[in-house]
Amino acid sequence: MKGKIERALRKELEKIIKEKFEVEVQIDIVYGDYSTNAPLTFFHKVKDKYKNPIEFGNFLSKELQKNVPEVGKIEVSPPGFLNFFLSKKYLTEKLHQIASDENYGKPHFATSFVKTSKVKKAPRGKQKIMLEFADPNPFKEFHIGHLRNIALGESFSRLLEFQGAEVFRANYQGDVGMHVAKAIYGIQKSKFKIQNLKSKDKGAKFLGEAYAAGAKAYEEDKKAQEEIREINLKIYQKSDPGLNKLWGEGRKWSLEHFEDIYKRLGTKYKRYYFESEVEEPGREIVLSHIKDGIFERHEGAVVFRGKHTRVFVTSDGYGTYEAKDLALASAKFDDFPYDESIIITANEQVSYFKVVLQALDKVFPDLAKKTFHYSFGFVSLKDTKMSSRLGNIISGEWLLDETKRRLKENFEQMEEETLEKVAVGAVKYSVLKFSRKSDITFSFKESINLEGNSGPYIQYTFARTQSVLANARNSEFRIQNSENIKLEKEELLVLRLLIHFPEIVEEAGDSFAPNLLCNYLFELSQAFNNFYQKHKILESENEEFRLKLTRGVGQTLKTGLYLLGIESPTKM
Repeated sequence: MKGKIERALRKELEKIIKEKFEVEVQIDIVYGDYSTNAPLTFFHKVKDKYKNPIEFGNFLSKELQKNVPEVGKIEVSPPGFLNFFLSKKYLTEKLHQIASDENYGKPHFATSFVKTSKVKKAPRGKQKIMLEFADPNPFKEFHIGHLRNIALGESFSRLLEFQGAEVFRANYQGDVGMHVAKAIYGIQKSKFKIQNLKSKDKGAKFLGEAYAAGAKAYEEDKKAQEEIREINLKIYQKSDPGLNKLWGEGRKWSLEHFEDIYKRLGTKYKRYYFESEVEEPGREIVLSHIKDGIFERHEGAVVFRGKHTRVFVTSDGYGTYEAKDLALASAKFDDFPYDESIIITANEQVSYFKVVLQALDKVFPDLAKKTFHYSFGFVSLKDTKMSSRLGNIISGEWLLDETKRRLKENFEQMEEETLEKVAVGAVKYSVLKFSRKSDITFSFKESINLEGNSGPYIQYTFARTQSVLANARNSEFRIQNSENIKLEKEELLVLRLLIHFPEIVEEAGDSFAPNLLCNYLFELSQAFNNFYQKHKILESENEEFRLKLTRGVGQTLKTGLYLLGIESPTKM
């Protein structure tokens, strides 16, 4: 509907002004269903015909009313706004589709485009999108930053798929490099032996502690620093059978542990990429482009002079992260010839990717045009500073378990299966409800609050709709003479909110902003619960209409939670 109003408004303006341009209509529940400041914005072009923006707005209002019958009325307000109110007939007729269509909100023709693209691409329904996210490193713990990354990546994947795209979920993991050498050094110096650790959880924790010990030694002990560098070279060269075995065992521990976490969070990857597989081809790519001047030798290393100078091949002769990313881009395209490749990392890697994408543009210009880096902010707990180097990181698994433990304390009767769904939902929602680029502080109290802006609150509202429907006398609701139904303001607000779900989903997907969907689901839940508390549903005069409204809310909440990567328990 938003698009239809925009098209009608643009057509009217172009008839008057004789120019082609874009206009924008905003969703606005406060002053109507939609609003625009077009009369104010374009008044300077028609001031010879109209006295002021209000008069211009009155003219547009009359013309639009003829061309958009779904709009019941259009109000003109100072200093030059048009406020659109959808008709009661349209709203009630639309409710039938909302309540009966499990795919409500999905574009019929999947014609949405990405707004931030550097190049014109196919509609979403025809796009192939490579999406790389999470990227935890073996030999280090899966921390809460990775948890935010995977929550964002999974939600974005589902939003894109909902719009019709084919999404290839990828995970790129650093199984070689200095962090691995530091961890192996820590293992070698530890009194524990990795072979004696029978639990994956204990093994992963041990590797994290070993890395912290190795990182500390590297900073404080010159001899240890030399040993760690030697370990690093031997791992790349695969020249030491003992180190190779230790590396293989540690890598296996980490990857198995990560897989348990992915399963718990509801993410299944199509392909795992590893630094060990792209180091050699990355190095070869860089060395092959010295002659053409893209890269140059400097003090024994090979560097790229872009926005700032970065080393792509070290003086020891192995490819750095930057070189590996060049080979990774090519490997991804070979596996899945994408229209777009998206990489999700923390904000701290923004400057790194500016240089890498600049180098990629020189080496593989066609791939560079298709590649985008999206970043997100830091996650912390109140009064806690996180650093894997210092060994005081907050693991993602601990955060999930602690949230679950606190939920159990507050809701002792909740079944184990439901408890797990609610705990995961609480954590995911807490990291998704904020703007992606903002730094956030995780709060256990807020995350499990059944009366606030939380995942459990949305899940509880869904469960409430299912309880009402389960108690209904029949499951088929037919609304007769919908125009004659007297709607209370609380149920009218719920109905008006339901209408906007497809537009919210599209905007959340196009802008990579699941927080917009979180805000919407919270607002819808609040509106429904307010309606539920003030008005009777079962055995009311408008029982069939209200049951259909309840079903529509339940269906919309379930779909919305799915798009956030959160399950919807029917009982809580």
